Amino acid sequence: MGKKKFLIIDSNSLIHRAFHALPPLTTRDGKIVNALYGFSSVFLKVLKEIKPDFIAAAFDYPALTFRHKEFKEYKAQRPKTPPELSQQIPEIKEFLASFDVPIFEKEGFEADDIIGTISKTLQKDKPDNDEIEIVILSGDLDLLQLVTEKARVYFLQKGVKETVSYNVEEVKKRFQGLLPRQLIDFKALRGDPSDNIPGVPGVGEKTAIKLIKEFGSLDNLYGAIAAGRKLAVSQGLLDKLKKYKNQAFLSRKLSKIYSQVPIVFKLEACCLKGYGKEKVARFLKKFEFSTLLKRLSNLESETKKQLVLGDNF
Repeated sequence: MGKKKFLIIDSNSLIHRAFHALPPLTTRDGKIVNALYGFSSVFLKVLKEIKPDFIAAAFDYPALTFRHKEFKEYKAQRPKTPPELSQQIPEIKEFLASFDVPIFEKEGFEADDIIGTISKTLQKDKPDNDEIEIVILSGDLDLLQLVTEKARVYFLQKGVKETVSYNVEEVKKRFQGLLPRQLIDFKALRGDPSDNIPGVPGVGEKTAIKLIKEFGSLDNLYGAIAAGRKLAVSQGLLDKLKKYKNQAFLSRKLSKIYSQVPIVFKLEACCLKGYGKEKVARFLKKFEFSTLLKRLSNLESETKKQLVLGDNF
């Protein structure tokens, strides 16, 4: 038998991707459901393509995180979430509940941290976890730092239709030889405008990759600078590296996914054992998702799994 597959959904990333990729779809009574439809559509697509044995969904908790305490400007430039998106989140959770998918969220942490915690837990040296392959569904490249020989990222590349699977070799191709674990140090130098992580001014992607490839890590780079070793950079950039050393290490701390979130996680609770046709069908009919109903009715034969879908919808 092949490895069991554990699918972890980066829910907020997928929700935002769906909301912005699809037009403002509405039900007959005017309720906006574009994020809900997009999320549900991708969920069914992944069930068909990945054929997971276990599923968990991680959500951001709607409050400031420990990163905001470290750096109050963290994500400060992001616009406020539109109410027409926010109002769809409870309904997306209701959709997941119809499939008996457990939802994880924790005050003070982001969905990324929960994903990192679950992924690390599954990769601990335990016999019952040796045959589990982890698939992280996300539209956020930040999750690539979690890629290992046992974990890959199923990335939504454009909108909610095109996907690419990132294993260790694909990450190395994308970042010119950097390993997944080195992406944290890469971002420490380059920064991340989308999260308002400052990095080192003047260091772009090419320079950050070059320096991390040459020295292996941020610590080794600054160890070389402290030892007076000559770097293949301009004097101006060397001065910036020295001046913004503390900012670089802060940026690394902000970029690193925390993998020890205090959540109650049990593998057996995430098992995709099957779900009742009435509950799922009732939900999809409620939001007039007739196309998804048709796709769902064929899911059992497509995935070759013993899912309790019934004969008709």
